[in-house]
Amino acid sequence: MSALHLEDHVERSRDEILGRLADWLTIPSISCDPAHAHSVRASAEWCATEMRRCGLEGVRLLETPLHPSVYGEWLGAGPDAPTILVYGHHDVQPVDPVEDWTSPPFTATVRDGQLFARGSVDDKGQVIYHLEVVRALLARDGALPVNLKFVIEGEEEFGSPNFEALLVEHADLLACDVVVVSDTGMLSVEEPSMCVGMRGLAGFDVHLRTGSTDLHSGVFGGAVVNPAHLVARLVASLHDDAGRVTIPGFYADVRELSAAERAAMESLPYDEDEFRRHAGGAPLAGEAGRSTYERTGSRPTAEVVGIHAGYAGDGMKTIVPSTANLKVTFRLVPDQDPDAIARGFIDWLRARVPAGVDCHIEEEGRVRPALTPVEHPAVRAASVAIERVWGRAPYLVREGGSGPEEPLGRVLAAPVVFLGVGLPDDNIHAPNERIVLDQFWKGLLAVGELWFELASTPGVVKGAR
Repeated sequence: MSALHLEDHVERSRDEILGRLADWLTIPSISCDPAHAHSVRASAEWCATEMRRCGLEGVRLLETPLHPSVYGEWLGAGPDAPTILVYGHHDVQPVDPVEDWTSPPFTATVRDGQLFARGSVDDKGQVIYHLEVVRALLARDGALPVNLKFVIEGEEEFGSPNFEALLVEHADLLACDVVVVSDTGMLSVEEPSMCVGMRGLAGFDVHLRTGSTDLHSGVFGGAVVNPAHLVARLVASLHDDAGRVTIPGFYADVRELSAAERAAMESLPYDEDEFRRHAGGAPLAGEAGRSTYERTGSRPTAEVVGIHAGYAGDGMKTIVPSTANLKVTFRLVPDQDPDAIARGFIDWLRARVPAGVDCHIEEEGRVRPALTPVEHPAVRAASVAIERVWGRAPYLVREGGSGPEEPLGRVLAAPVVFLGVGLPDDNIHAPNERIVLDQFWKGLLAVGELWFELASTPGVVKGAR
């Protein structure tokens, strides 16, 4: 039986499905902001309630030192059927600057076939279509073709600091044959793609202080260290003129693309004007001698994501500031070790901060890069499912974003398969985040197709290869 037969069932339920998603999107589950901790928990509880309503069993919150994850299962397919773990996250990014939103960020608003709200595509929208497939198949068939488990995290948007420990603690509960992640995207509506790798992450929040108070720039300027000047020099020296990161040893462990991987990457459709449109018109830059897809998928980066020093209000305040702040994130590729990168950056930074300047470094999570073996039968099953819904086989791509896919695969000893439907111009992490509803509905049908395809594909169950 094919899940495409769900089309009629889903067609009758479109308004109800979007209504449930809109309800979830009203919860401002901004995990990086302690002021929203209660909202993150409310989001987890909403998700747990909806899991139960869909027909999942054993639903519970998995507590961490900070925000909870949500677990649910349906294990009625029997021991010979594959067990699939669905991973997603229910936390979201901050919404600043609020004034740039066309509609309120926590009010789901449909315009021109798109649903706008924070979390619409990253990741509540892509979690809920999994739940809706469970609801639809159980209502139609009274059963699912595979055993399903869900773990929906609450800390992904600031580096999943407690998630690997959660995986280790609950490894038996979460044991599976395949992990499916829907927190990724596609090249375009017409050109479906499937992620097979994600970069790792190491983030740092650097605070510099030169004295106890801001100083009069006429009296003290030119005679004391100005932290605004210092942070500017640090940023300028992070890359050389060829766009390469200057931290010693940064590229030492980078795994180069194989000939087959390079050929596959070069076959991807690419339109520079379209890419720049998705980037808001920004001019292209990066590591010299590397293509855009290499820069965003298979090469490591260092990005300054925030700088603050001195007075930024209207008019002028003539001071030498006493503090400055620098936020840096590193995106890492296979074989790079976040711990080694962290040590290298801290050593690099301290060597450039003058004596007498206080340098306080806060780490914002470490994530290892993930790479899925494309020859695994579960990857082929996902490719078939996408082709069945989109009408053409997907390109296999690496994505530049980061998540906890590496510990998912490593701790649970299972391949990680990606089935995400986001688009490059969905404004993820930016004002006016949206999900294209046609992609949403196709994603829902593709998930159903995947369950049936995995159930009938030899070699998916561990030990059966």
